[in-house]
Amino acid sequence: MPIYEYICDDCGEKFDMLRTMSKADAPAECDTCHGYQTRRMISVCYSQSEGRSISAGNNGCGSCSGRSCSSCRH
Repeated sequence: MPIYEYICDDCGEKFDMLRTMSKADAPAECDTCHGYQTRRMISVCYSQSEGRSISAGNNGCGSCSGRSCSSCRH
Protein backbone atom coordinates (compact mmCIF):
# COMPACT_ATOMS: atom_id res chain seq x y z
CA MET A 1 0.00 0.00 0.00
CA PRO A 2 1.44 3.42 -0.96
CA ILE A 3 2.05 6.36 1.34
CA TYR A 4 0.43 9.61 0.20
CA GLU A 5 1.24 13.14 1.38
CA TYR A 6 -1.55 15.60 2.18
CA ILE A 7 -1.88 19.23 3.25
CA CYS A 8 -4.70 20.65 5.37
CA ASP A 9 -6.28 23.81 3.97
CA ASP A 10 -7.60 24.73 7.44
CA CYS A 11 -4.40 24.67 9.52
CA GLY A 12 -1.62 24.22 6.90
CA GLU A 13 -0.31 20.99 8.46
CA LYS A 14 1.39 18.50 6.13
CA PHE A 15 0.97 14.81 6.91
CA ASP A 16 1.23 11.44 5.24
CA MET A 17 -1.13 8.50 5.20
CA LEU A 18 -0.86 4.87 4.21
CA ARG A 19 -3.90 4.02 2.08
CA THR A 20 -5.00 2.16 -1.03
CA MET A 21 -4.65 3.78 -4.45
CA SER A 22 -8.45 3.75 -4.84
CA LYS A 23 -8.77 6.02 -1.77
CA ALA A 24 -5.82 8.32 -2.58
CA ASP A 25 -8.04 11.32 -3.40
CA ALA A 26 -10.77 10.62 -0.84
CA PRO A 27 -11.05 13.10 2.06
CA ALA A 28 -8.37 12.48 4.67
CA GLU A 29 -8.61 13.59 8.30
CA CYS A 30 -5.91 16.06 9.37
CA ASP A 31 -3.75 14.74 12.22
CA THR A 32 -3.61 18.18 13.86
CA CYS A 33 -7.02 19.88 13.59
CA HIS A 34 -9.05 16.78 12.60
CA GLY A 35 -10.61 18.68 9.70
CA TYR A 36 -11.35 17.18 6.28
CA GLN A 37 -10.37 20.19 4.12
CA THR A 38 -7.31 18.32 2.88
CA ARG A 39 -5.80 17.65 -0.50
CA ARG A 40 -3.17 15.29 -1.79
CA MET A 41 0.24 16.79 -2.54
CA ILE A 42 2.57 15.83 -5.36
CA SER A 43 5.28 13.72 -3.78
CA VAL A 44 8.93 13.54 -4.73
CA CYS A 45 10.35 10.09 -5.29
CA TYR A 46 13.99 9.04 -5.10
CA SER A 47 15.55 5.66 -5.74
CA GLN A 48 19.08 4.39 -6.14
CA SER A 49 20.29 1.36 -8.02
CA GLU A 50 23.73 0.05 -8.93
CA GLY A 51 25.44 3.26 -7.83
CA ARG A 52 23.30 5.47 -10.09
CA SER A 53 20.46 7.60 -8.76
CA ILE A 54 17.19 8.32 -10.50
CA SER A 55 14.96 11.14 -9.31
CA ALA A 56 11.32 11.45 -10.32
CA GLY A 57 10.27 14.58 -12.13
CA ASN A 58 13.05 14.67 -14.71
CA ASN A 59 12.74 13.44 -18.28
CA GLY A 60 15.18 10.58 -18.13
CA CYS A 61 17.68 8.60 -16.16
CA GLY A 62 20.26 11.38 -16.09
CA SER A 63 22.66 9.84 -18.59
CA CYS A 64 20.60 10.59 -21.70
CA SER A 65 17.53 12.52 -22.79
CA GLY A 66 15.31 9.46 -23.14
CA ARG A 67 12.18 9.07 -21.05
CA SER A 68 13.18 5.66 -19.65
CA CYS A 69 16.33 3.62 -19.20
CA SER A 70 15.09 1.22 -21.88
CA SER A 71 15.60 3.97 -24.46
CA CYS A 72 19.33 4.17 -23.79
CA ARG A 73 19.80 0.63 -22.40
CA HIS A 74 21.61 2.15 -19.44
